[in-house]
Amino acid sequence: MEENKIQENQILDNQEGEIKAEENLQTEQTEAKEAQSEKTSVEDIPAKWYVLHTFSGYENVAKKNLETVVEKFNLQDRIFDIVIPMEDVVEEKNGKKKLVQRKSMPCYIFVKMKYGDDLWHNVTITRGITGFAGPGGRALPLTDEEVIKMRLEKIKVDVDIEVGDTIEVVDGALNGMVGKVSEVNTENGTLTAVLEMFGRETPVELEFAQVRKANK
Repeated sequence: MEENKIQENQILDNQEGEIKAEENLQTEQTEAKEAQSEKTSVEDIPAKWYVLHTFSGYENVAKKNLETVVEKFNLQDRIFDIVIPMEDVVEEKNGKKKLVQRKSMPCYIFVKMKYGDDLWHNVTITRGITGFAGPGGRALPLTDEEVIKMRLEKIKVDVDIEVGDTIEVVDGALNGMVGKVSEVNTENGTLTAVLEMFGRETPVELEFAQVRKANK
């Protein structure tokens, strides 16, 4: 009788062990499917540009700190580029003019990322960043037109310009200036032209979209 009871308990223990093992297997399979589903969904997210608001004068700090966050949390497959928008301007000091770069939109940085709600915390707690610049702090991507207008990405333009050609600048602080092309970089969509600025010849890098071939 006692031996039968022992055998019965062993059978029950074995059954419980099998059930638990089956439950663990099902749990592992479910978690694996969820992880794969999450990975697939992230891969399907298109990379877009977003605007982040920073404390005044903290644009460089915010950019550097966000780059650190990307490294720390291995977000290289989610956050691809961080840009402080700059523009060329002509400044005059002590009677002399010079071309300098300055921030075109102080208190803002632009980030290209595959955004998801899981990134909101990592981004918004970064030192120097106050939040996303969308209505109510929402993360709203820029439109393609806005990306082009802000020159966040190179515009691919086919141009018939070679070294030695004369070009005219048609956009930016140097609008209207004429110069001779010294270098053409078709891969980056840029060229270097020597312009006569402030009484001397100065090489300046320009995007294809900023110039046109001057009439001979």
